[in-house]
Amino acid sequence: MTQPTSLPPIFDTEVTRQFGTRLPIVAGGLQWLSRAEYVAAAGRAGIISFITAASFPEFNDLRAEIEKCRDLCEGAPFGVNVSMIPKLVPGEKTEEVFRLIVDSGVKFVETSGRSPEAFMPMLKDAGITVLHKVPSLRFAQKAQSVGVDMVSIVGAECGGHPGMDMIGSMVNAGLAEDRLNIPWLVGGGIGRGAQLVAALAMGASGVVVGTRFLVAEEIQAHPDFKQALIDASELDTDLCMTSVRNTVRSLRNETTQMVAKLERDNPEIGIKELITHVSGAIGRNAYATGDVSKGILSAGHALGFVDRVEPLAEIVGRMEQDAVAAMGRLGLAA
Repeated sequence: MTQPTSLPPIFDTEVTRQFGTRLPIVAGGLQWLSRAEYVAAAGRAGIISFITAASFPEFNDLRAEIEKCRDLCEGAPFGVNVSMIPKLVPGEKTEEVFRLIVDSGVKFVETSGRSPEAFMPMLKDAGITVLHKVPSLRFAQKAQSVGVDMVSIVGAECGGHPGMDMIGSMVNAGLAEDRLNIPWLVGGGIGRGAQLVAALAMGASGVVVGTRFLVAEEIQAHPDFKQALIDASELDTDLCMTSVRNTVRSLRNETTQMVAKLERDNPEIGIKELITHVSGAIGRNAYATGDVSKGILSAGHALGFVDRVEPLAEIVGRMEQDAVAAMGRLGLAA
């Protein structure tokens, strides 16, 4: 079912035009998991993904991963995700990361976490297309005002950080067309091609997919981790860390239930009391060992679509088939 990237796009949107992809699908950056093999597989499958810069604290490692990805992409597009923490902390190296990206000749960047306004002149001078990811339309409007090229709005259904407003993807999509003047994508709970067609009909230029792709063969995670996702359903996620205004949706496990209880029992609890349970190192261990009982393992309602491990191109191919079938149901030619 793998589709050659030389085939023309079946949808013509700002996403396919600006990124040079066959399909208007963005595989959002996944902390620790969006590495060269996976990102390049996305490009070859006709979509685009982003290496997560935060997965490579050492600049030389990030630079090497970019070069490795460029080689594996065989000319297909790829980008780098820069997740900026909401508040500046001493020693933050965001500016240096962006300079490395510019110097490496990367042409596409996905930003999130806080406004990229301070870095826009540098990125635009380098001819870089900036896709900014937000958890709410009000932040999308702010991003539009500082000059990003497009925004992705992830709804309450998404894995990872859905923000504090908790507005669903359908509502976000229904409102975005009236409130935004730049191209926008919708994410959160996306796992079928029919949802892509629905998003395009509502005015989106594409969709963002995360959870659905976690079982791709090219994701470097333990088979038991992927099997746990296959065994789960859309009912098997929890929301945690709302008390510290950093809501996370993740796979339900011992950690999420413990943290939820701590937050219920003490609404004033702080991050210092939670960090021993929610540290990223614990979650990363699950990817290596397959033990999903502990750690915050980002996953959203799209778990309902996860059914088997297969090459990313096969997952994308099935989504494309489903999109074409949806167009047929509407009496439209793809």
